[in-house]
Amino acid sequence: MKKILLVLLLPCTLSAQVKLKVELRPDIKDSIMLASIFKYEMTKGHVYKDLEYLSKKIGHRISGSEMAQKAVDWTYKLMKDYGFDTVYLQECMVPKWVRGKKESCVMHSQKLKDQMDMPILALGGSISTPENGILAEVVEITAWEQLAQLGEKGIKGKIVFYNRPFDNTLVSTFSAYGKAVDQRYAGAGRASKYGAIGMLVRSMTTAIDENPHTGGMAYNDSFPKIPGAAISTKSAEFLSKQLKNDPKLQVTMKMWCKFEPDVKSYNVIGELRGTEFPGEIITVGGHLDSWDVGEGSHDDGAGCIQSVEVLRIFKELGIKPKRTIRAVMFMNEENGGRGGDKYYELAVKLKEKHIAAIESDRGAFTPRGFTYDTIDVRVDKFMSWKKYFTPYMMDRFESGGSGADIGDLKKIGCFTIGYYPDPQRYFDLHHTQIDTFDKINKRELEMGAAAMAMLTWLLSEYGL
Repeated sequence: MKKILLVLLLPCTLSAQVKLKVELRPDIKDSIMLASIFKYEMTKGHVYKDLEYLSKKIGHRISGSEMAQKAVDWTYKLMKDYGFDTVYLQECMVPKWVRGKKESCVMHSQKLKDQMDMPILALGGSISTPENGILAEVVEITAWEQLAQLGEKGIKGKIVFYNRPFDNTLVSTFSAYGKAVDQRYAGAGRASKYGAIGMLVRSMTTAIDENPHTGGMAYNDSFPKIPGAAISTKSAEFLSKQLKNDPKLQVTMKMWCKFEPDVKSYNVIGELRGTEFPGEIITVGGHLDSWDVGEGSHDDGAGCIQSVEVLRIFKELGIKPKRTIRAVMFMNEENGGRGGDKYYELAVKLKEKHIAAIESDRGAFTPRGFTYDTIDVRVDKFMSWKKYFTPYMMDRFESGGSGADIGDLKKIGCFTIGYYPDPQRYFDLHHTQIDTFDKINKRELEMGAAAMAMLTWLLSEYGL
């Protein structure tokens, strides 16, 4: 009888031992939870179909436009329909820059039998040319010091052509972008100082093709404003070659862009309320606006919908976050940053406690990990989670940027994080007419949403 009783009790004893072992090893419990999040997204995710709707039914969404407002209305309804605890709009005034008719750029050279059309896109914030355009000689610049060397004598009355390419020896295309983008942003102001009447800049990309890349620019108020446009890299290569053969060649630029009065717009915010520390906020977001070409699928429709998906995963799996999680669709990242400014302003005004923020604004390619730009004692805790992402090949946890919309949150103690997908293809599409939904890979997009949800769960569970 004693032997029989012992046999009957043995399974219970073993079960208790297994349970005790799990309780002593929280890393095992965490790994199981993260695996369940990943499995759910990869089998029942909504992120691909939601991004398809945003891309195909709404399309590009420049701040102040009708499409931007449609995107606000749709993402608000989407998060309401998903049943998040709170969904609301955060009002902000945004600039309204209008491209107008399609730009044109024509090269005239005595060395060519025919004039040549070159694809360009006006840079965001540029003024227009006169109605009949501007016709002028071109001077090529590959380094800033050349401006001063040429001076007013070599630049006045001409179109300055910035042609400093990406450094393709850099593994990170974002690093290459960072070393080249100053031409686009500051080039017009610096050229105008010496009397230039127009500016062309080589598109910010590793690709050699006929797709010009737009983007933001700024003027120096001390000098006259001149029209600025990006030229495709293939045309930039050809123009550079022709200038060596014919230094007197001319270009005609025509642009019809302009600013209209600021427009009321909104950040769109969805929340899941924390069960234990509701006053501690974790933000996960992307920017809802895009440039006015293409469909804004990678930049940054993907980041927005991935952020919504983080909350939806929690909701569908019945995960009750210990800390409040917000999905934020920021408005006006591309040409002003007003949405991020307003979010930070209200965080300060309301004395909110933001412990961490993740921004996804690097496209929807294969997830590699996360970057951070907050150097303090919390880094060690953050880095201790790297091991959980190794089985998914998402374990590049390293110092770097986070995101334009969340950067100011560092001022109030927030640990800021950037979602980091593989960077090699992003600048093929960035700010172009070919940033469209057909360039989205479903599996890569879903893996990115899963990665963000996994990190958000760790942040919610353990804080920083």
